[in-house]
Amino acid sequence: MASGDRRAALGGEEYEETRDFNRDLARRLSLFPDQWSFPPSVIRERRAEGLGPFPAPPKLDHAETLIIPGPHGDIPLRILRPQTRPCQGVFLHLHGGGWTLGGASEQDPRLAEIAERTGLAAVSVEYRLAPEHPYPQAPDDCEAAALWLHLNGADVFGPGIHAIGGESAGANLAATTLLRLRDRHGLSDLFAGAVFSCGCFDLRLTPSARNWGEEKLVLNTRDISMFARHYLADGHSPYDPDISPLLARLEGMVPAHFSVGTRDPLLDDTLFMAERWRAAGNVTELAVYPGGCHVFQRFDLRIARESNQAIDRFLAHLIPSG
Repeated sequence: MASGDRRAALGGEEYEETRDFNRDLARRLSLFPDQWSFPPSVIRERRAEGLGPFPAPPKLDHAETLIIPGPHGDIPLRILRPQTRPCQGVFLHLHGGGWTLGGASEQDPRLAEIAERTGLAAVSVEYRLAPEHPYPQAPDDCEAAALWLHLNGADVFGPGIHAIGGESAGANLAATTLLRLRDRHGLSDLFAGAVFSCGCFDLRLTPSARNWGEEKLVLNTRDISMFARHYLADGHSPYDPDISPLLARLEGMVPAHFSVGTRDPLLDDTLFMAERWRAAGNVTELAVYPGGCHVFQRFDLRIARESNQAIDRFLAHLIPSG
């Protein structure tokens, strides 16, 4: 295939394991009170303590924290270097959570796995969260982290390639960061590739997000609307391509791997963005996993292992051989 049309997709029937997991997940989530009855700060505290539907994520002892300057103040970077192989570059990671929840320390095991499998040091950005810090503070922090990496990456991590990626809102921020680097700084080649997992690329709400309804498989229509409301608390428009990168001009972007499950309210976001990415002439991989819920890669499922392995292969292939 032509370089702009390279795609990887999983077809076939949904695994019974995935169907059973989704049924149990929806049941468990229905037993918890409405999270929006609490302020976002309380939701964050409860999640960090493991008091919600998901256990508190483990934090790894070998993680480092580096503080860098940003336009709104200091920005912590959480760093997980390869422990058993030489460092061959950096994967700049932007976490999910609807621009409102989550944190750089909430996916240590997966980022450590990426580091070991690819040789790329995983650097996760502790960007500012809404509604206390609404748009444009989160993308400003991510842009600052990318520019810091451009100036300091070789000194801190040694020579090597740079890649960027994230899940959900983090995928949105990764796309926005790439667009800002191209349009504001002429740095379209700073990153060798991008990984977009279950991304939200259109805050106007794509059809799958708008029509999903109340069923909660990690995320539902109300959640997406609330996250967008918090992120745009200062009244910015979802029609701005800096907010909804699906609307941006996408020529000259880096090779990208997109992944999503068919039971994700944000399914259309990934399908639309991947096809626009490809149509703009960019190398594009698209992997669609039958039955996968939102950010299914974080759960102990066969499709999660398959997806994570595909992501790691994509990142590893960005590193020049020899």
